[in-house]
Amino acid sequence: MSKLSVLAHTGAARGRRVAAYALLGLAAIGLSACASKSRPRADLAASQVTTIGVNSYLWRASLDALSFMPLLQADSAGGVVITDWYANPSNPGERMKVTVSILDRDLRADALRVAASRQVAQGGGWVDAPVQAATVQKLEEIILTRARDLRRSAFKE
Repeated sequence: MSKLSVLAHTGAARGRRVAAYALLGLAAIGLSACASKSRPRADLAASQVTTIGVNSYLWRASLDALSFMPLLQADSAGGVVITDWYANPSNPGERMKVTVSILDRDLRADALRVAASRQVAQGGGWVDAPVQAATVQKLEEIILTRARDLRRSAFKE
């Protein structure tokens, strides 16, 4: 092989390598542009959670609001908090049990469902009694307000 043909051959190989690297670079730039378009914006990411399955602000606010009651179950993947019966020491003849269900990843009022049961002491045992609708509504308001406060404070940090 002549010296000229060897130089031409190595030059062509070098040219192909440069072209291949250039194409890889363009592909990487194109992929990174696609990735940045598909990433959620900070505001959306703050309202959604992927690690626990439900909205983290509603979850934390529910646990905070019910922290004075004994917990039977706290399932972050399913978004359910169930308390055991709780009797207020100032009113031992009445006890309450609460179930909070978080239904969505978004911080919205309709992503929260609260149910309560009430019993009163009667004849040496416990008898079911109606729960005032205002009690459940108040608990929902407390949880939602706390969740919004947690979200606001997360943006300030």
